[in-house]
Amino acid sequence: MPTVLVLYYSRNGSTAELARHVCRGVESVPGVTAMLRTVPAVTTEIAAPAAPVPASGAPYATLDELRQCDGLVLGSPTRFGNMAAAMKYFIDGTSALWVSGELVGKPAAVFTSTSTQHGGHESTLLSMMLPLLHHGMLLLGLPFTEPALTRTRRGGSPYGAGMVTAGDAPAGPSDDERTLAQLLGRRVADTASRLGTGARP
Repeated sequence: MPTVLVLYYSRNGSTAELARHVCRGVESVPGVTAMLRTVPAVTTEIAAPAAPVPASGAPYATLDELRQCDGLVLGSPTRFGNMAAAMKYFIDGTSALWVSGELVGKPAAVFTSTSTQHGGHESTLLSMMLPLLHHGMLLLGLPFTEPALTRTRRGGSPYGAGMVTAGDAPAGPSDDERTLAQLLGRRVADTASRLGTGARP
């Protein structure tokens, strides 16, 4: 049974909420399972390693889970037009998977949340794609054949799903943002299912 790892970092809960909608999209594809995981926060002072399980929310991801998944959807809040340090720190620790080529040919996609309409959400999505390209993953975006992509007035772009959380935006993702997050998960799950374990290019 193919498994899609939905891996995110969230500080205030918005990216985590979007991740759950991505999971719904993944599991709308028959026979595909979503695995929801997060990464620990990082600080300038490390007193002790993070506990293996956070106090709340999804468990922390391991490199073995990344190695064994059949697809990946990566999510982070926008930090000055880039992914959050916690997600970058986790990705920087995947060099062993790069050397072995264990992610080559797996489908992948990205999503983000940002506090302003022009806060750099598209550059954040692009920045998250770069290490996935280096890993040889097959990147998927959102096609303009999806009506919600041209209808959305908040988050979402061809590069991936998104959510805008500030200003006059109501709490939680809009209908279009939810639709696009679920579509993104469904596209990765469908591609992973079609490729099949061991049949990746």
